Amino acid sequence: MAQMKRTVIVASAMVALTACAPAGYDANSGAAEPVAVAAAEPTAAVEPEASATPEAPAADQAPPPADVQLTDQLVGKNVARMGKVVTDQDGFVLYRFDKDSDDPPSSNCVDKCAQVWPPALTDGNPQLQGVSDDKVGTVTRQDGTRQITIGGWPVYRYIGDKKAGQWKGQGVGGTWFVVQPDGKKNLECLPTGTPKAVAPPAESGANSGGGEYTY
Repeated sequence: MAQMKRTVIVASAMVALTACAPAGYDANSGAAEPVAVAAAEPTAAVEPEASATPEAPAADQAPPPADVQLTDQLVGKNVARMGKVVTDQDGFVLYRFDKDSDDPPSSNCVDKCAQVWPPALTDGNPQLQGVSDDKVGTVTRQDGTRQITIGGWPVYRYIGDKKAGQWKGQGVGGTWFVVQPDGKKNLECLPTGTPKAVAPPAESGANSGGGEYTY
């Protein structure tokens, strides 16, 4: 990795879990309401720990495609009900995937998976606020682009989040979780069941690759 410098009873347990999900939430529907939505301003923003300028990209690494939005900023903060999260420059919550690896860092979300969970790509120069620079790095994906890692874990957005502050991806498939500023998964607010991911975007061509999306 190229490190950047830069039970009382069962009923009670169910009440605790459902406190995070709004009325009408259906864990088995890909188009369900969010597990929770941070509609209010963050309750307490984490003070920035560091701002760093990562090293320049290696010459053999492919630049991000011109039509792909880069993740220019990582912001670690606290939000209502969920607690510690990391967002990008647009306020969208970032996630980590249990089928990835942090040692060594490796991303296993490709093809249709990556259409639903777009990787947080970088040109090596994201600004950091509330995320320590020693927790942030990159991993080279199969296509040669560089994906941001936090605590060694590759991080992603979720296309099911339609606006900043949502975390509809929390607990999806039992493998996707909101990432914290140290790279650990946030288990503060979980759905009562196992939500399904939204479908990949409509295919524009006959050959999309990757087979049926199951993550």
